[in-house]
Amino acid sequence: MSDSKTATVAEVILRHREAYLSTHAVAAPARRLMAVLPLCRTAALGGHMHRCSDCGHEQPRYNSCGNRHCPNCQVLARERWLAKQEAILLDLPYFHLVFTLPAELQPILLQNKKAGYTLLFQSVAKTLLQFGKDPRNELEGQLGFTSVLHTWNQTLGAHAHLHVLLPAGALREKEKHFEVIKNEKWLFPVRALSRVYRAIFLKGLLKLHKKEKLEFHGKLEHLRDPKTFKQSLDPLYQKEWVVYAKRPFGGPAQVLAYLGRYTHRVAISNARILNVNDQTVTFAYRDRKDAAAKKAMTLQGTEFLRRFFLHTLPDKFTRIRHYGFLGNSVRKKKLPLIRELIGQAAPEKEPETAEERLERVYDVHLHRCPSCKTGEMQKSYQIPRTRAPP
Repeated sequence: MSDSKTATVAEVILRHREAYLSTHAVAAPARRLMAVLPLCRTAALGGHMHRCSDCGHEQPRYNSCGNRHCPNCQVLARERWLAKQEAILLDLPYFHLVFTLPAELQPILLQNKKAGYTLLFQSVAKTLLQFGKDPRNELEGQLGFTSVLHTWNQTLGAHAHLHVLLPAGALREKEKHFEVIKNEKWLFPVRALSRVYRAIFLKGLLKLHKKEKLEFHGKLEHLRDPKTFKQSLDPLYQKEWVVYAKRPFGGPAQVLAYLGRYTHRVAISNARILNVNDQTVTFAYRDRKDAAAKKAMTLQGTEFLRRFFLHTLPDKFTRIRHYGFLGNSVRKKKLPLIRELIGQAAPEKEPETAEERLERVYDVHLHRCPSCKTGEMQKSYQIPRTRAPP
């Protein structure tokens, strides 16, 4: 039996993989994850022996698997990404929005992850950019924002939704003017946002079906028929879709703190797993229906893996995307103009490395000797891997 100090997703896979494979059809991304995650940071993938420059203490550091669904591999990846994002933050309040989808659509997206999640990104972006340009909203300019895909809820169920971080203003490039949002509480009427978003998403879903870009299996097989599919969507036009508008962030420091918690998490962190044994997995969650009270849930090991693998992403699918004046292709040109218009100085130095950021923000000294506390751990020799990566 494992306790909170050792229980990990990797251990769940090791204990319950065979039972899961014998009872479930497993897609290629999940099979790769099952193969590689238990090897992460073990001698199987090799690494380097490090020796202290002062006391000679030696310690192996094994290679990470690099899989983006692996809880072990996300710390450095997150800090590397955050260090780059710090260079593009604007000295403005940031709004935080969450665009959700009705529960009726979640099974369709699970069977059509690439097409469905892409449509979710596109629908949210089109909605926000349209509102930014609408003269009735007093901005009449181009917004810029970052969207982050989450596909889970606290109990690992299917719950595809998009978090959006948006600096409080719009660029009127032709006029060389940046309109700062004066309403400190909120940006656009939430109900109006949700209805436009609903119309855009459902129109896009019908278009995907017409072009035969959607697949339907098992209990959804009847939706292959165009008339049946359209009829199944009709009630959703009358349903109010939920768009959360959370309190705006106070500035760049709070934005980075938020990003650091959520951008590189997939489904669950090892810290939430409380216990693993040969039958069950127990993990912590917050019950949103009970004032976010912290509780524990116990599942059969195979059921935990089923829920975890719901959230594997298609190969090369990008779950963090930038739009408007923060778009990858235009921000090098537009950000200097915006900084000038709002009176923000340009960054004076290159972005930090992930290691530098960890040391500065978290006081984590990655290279300090754990034995003498003064020497520097330096690579001594390579440890060959005993297994090829899957």
